[in-house]
Amino acid sequence: MVEVFPFNGITYNKEKIKKLDDVMAPPYDIISEEQQKELYNKHPKNYVRLILNKIEQTDDDDNNRYTRAKKLYDEWLSDSTLIKSDKAVIYVYKIEYILEGSKKTMNGFFVLLKIDPDYKCVKAHERTLSKPKADRLNLTRACKSNLEPIQLLYIDEKDKIRKAIDKKIKTPIIDVKGYDGFKHKLWRLEDTETISMIQNELKNNILFIADGHHRYQTSINYANEMKEKTGDTSIFAPFNFIMVVLANMFDEGLSILPTHRFVKKSDVNIKDCLIKLNKYFIIEEKIFDKKDAQTINKKIIEDIKTKDKHKFALYTKDKYFVLTLKDEKIMDEFAPDRSKTWRTLDVSILHKIVLEQAMGINQDNLEDHVKYTRVDEEAIKFVNQGKYDFSVLMNATKIKELKAIADSGEYMPQKSTYFLPKMLSGLVAYKME
Repeated sequence: MVEVFPFNGITYNKEKIKKLDDVMAPPYDIISEEQQKELYNKHPKNYVRLILNKIEQTDDDDNNRYTRAKKLYDEWLSDSTLIKSDKAVIYVYKIEYILEGSKKTMNGFFVLLKIDPDYKCVKAHERTLSKPKADRLNLTRACKSNLEPIQLLYIDEKDKIRKAIDKKIKTPIIDVKGYDGFKHKLWRLEDTETISMIQNELKNNILFIADGHHRYQTSINYANEMKEKTGDTSIFAPFNFIMVVLANMFDEGLSILPTHRFVKKSDVNIKDCLIKLNKYFIIEEKIFDKKDAQTINKKIIEDIKTKDKHKFALYTKDKYFVLTLKDEKIMDEFAPDRSKTWRTLDVSILHKIVLEQAMGINQDNLEDHVKYTRVDEEAIKFVNQGKYDFSVLMNATKIKELKAIADSGEYMPQKSTYFLPKMLSGLVAYKME
């Protein structure tokens, strides 16, 4: 059973921070080193100092990025830079943005979700990696808080929850422009009848993790650790809950973008690679005059657009190759133990055939040779700059594919989905006390 609750959230104090735009930050896992520096310089109380404090050469067990985050967090709570709500509420969240010329609004809301350690009511579609989990666990231990939400999707075909919420909200308590140029708005929902209605509607629902697989598993690990450490076995202990943003799977404001792959592997010869791929793909070689990354990228994205085929672009410095899978049944050979849905995912085909068969990159050495970008132009620019040997550009995973994979208990390859818009960090925090 899905159990969600209002909570006493922690937000920035508008009396102390006159321009909230300056203290907001992107989610920790998409902040580059360069962006981290920019956020540090933007405001001395920017939220990045909590979610992604800088690593210093002098760091040790007693003084490190996690202890510094805790110190600042405690200071900001003490001097009322951050303030805790006097009432348990649901925080309604809307993000207004433009994608490919169309205006969109993502509708969601912050609640506390009772952790489901067995993943019966909460479904995952990606495996988790050890390093990100260790990093977030250290931060959770230090601050005893969820400083950022994870995002989950629920099913509400008639959109009952969103319609009920919209009737009860008026003036937002936060209205900021995020790092992404999007408008992020937050309201407090205090109406007990509406809150009860939301709880009842979600009770028999299934939730699908959209963004935050590592942090969800981290919360499970932290709860287990705290039970053992404190001896508190109450199901309502604060560490048994995680702060989440819930959105309707059918919300028209949700978008999924592709995540392109970079390959760094010196022993991959492009000619040999293409010979191997020719067995499985129709290959079209595309040569272009030297142009800027944006122009090249637009041409590639247009070339791989498709309704019902599986198409990729393998990019090198002076040319690219459009790969179109000849027959889906080819995947029966490479993944006979997987469902048909899994075998026909673009990302599965990419990993099993292009990376494993043609380049010798499998699950064991994936992290050594493959990196990711959600920025189309970077897939061109970074190869041109010599940072990587190749890039593979791809189309986005579909919502229905995510649901089918999660329902079946399977996992997509790493970095299969990239949801837009991203949640803004610095809006609300949950302190486990």
